[in-house]
Amino acid sequence: MQYLKFEKPIEELHNKLAQAKELANLKDVDASKTILDIEKQIQETQNKIYNNLTAWQKVQLSRHPNRPYSLDYINSLTNGDFIELHGDRNIKDDKAMIGGWGTIDNQTVMFIGQQKGRNTKERQFRNFGMANPEGYRKALRLMKLAEKFKKPVITLIDTPGAYPGVGAEERGQSEAIARSTDCTLSLGVPVVSIIIGEGGSGGAIALAAANKVLMLEHSIYTVASPEASASILWRSSEKAELAATAMKITSKDLQRLGIIDEIIEEPIGGAHRERPQAIMQTKLAIMKSLDGLMSLTSDDLRKHRREKFLKIGRNL
Repeated sequence: MQYLKFEKPIEELHNKLAQAKELANLKDVDASKTILDIEKQIQETQNKIYNNLTAWQKVQLSRHPNRPYSLDYINSLTNGDFIELHGDRNIKDDKAMIGGWGTIDNQTVMFIGQQKGRNTKERQFRNFGMANPEGYRKALRLMKLAEKFKKPVITLIDTPGAYPGVGAEERGQSEAIARSTDCTLSLGVPVVSIIIGEGGSGGAIALAAANKVLMLEHSIYTVASPEASASILWRSSEKAELAATAMKITSKDLQRLGIIDEIIEEPIGGAHRERPQAIMQTKLAIMKSLDGLMSLTSDDLRKHRREKFLKIGRNL
């Protein structure tokens, strides 16, 4: 199990617990009271740390390498009944953007999301979850396909941002993001977006102009990374922690500001600690959102999105 810097007190207690159990097994010693005391300390320490996380600590949790990624959610939600679709029908298939048909509780939906990698090879293959224009054009194609067959769209957002390379700009990165955002806003079928990790800049909003925007408790949603914002504001990325606080990028801040609709509670320690529980909570939130949208007409769905986003900022 991998621990972040602020989780070191928990790691130390888990090590003590392992040692106590090992000692009890080796020497046939009754260490039950010691074990119970350490387990109590772990629980108390976890509650103290995770109930008082700073914005910067949530940034670190949102980037945790063991956090479940889009395909982890999709394969679990559909029980493996996922048919991935490829390509933008123009240039190539962008491996940072995945999408296809899947079924949740007998409801067929179109899944679209960014996909990161677990190791160096996978990260390079997935371009660290940063889609090129072809990725957003693939997303656009799949959204229109879902509309054609009158099926809802579920987007899973986990990206530091769209890929900023020269080649991506030459092939129309900003135009592709804008068209994807416009398509999401104008679809005549329900759209539910879930920010499962990092929701970075236009690369995130291109999939998040939805009827319902949900956010896992320890994910972030931001116009730019804290490091980039610190470099702009203070000429130093070392002030990223200060930037994270100032930018109001956590789920609680964004719900209070009316940017997102609902927070999906994570297991203590984050979604990576208890994946099945985190994915089940996400499934319940998705189905609840769809239940409230499936009866709406296409015009009502478009009107709902328009009013939702126009309302942001009016009551601040």
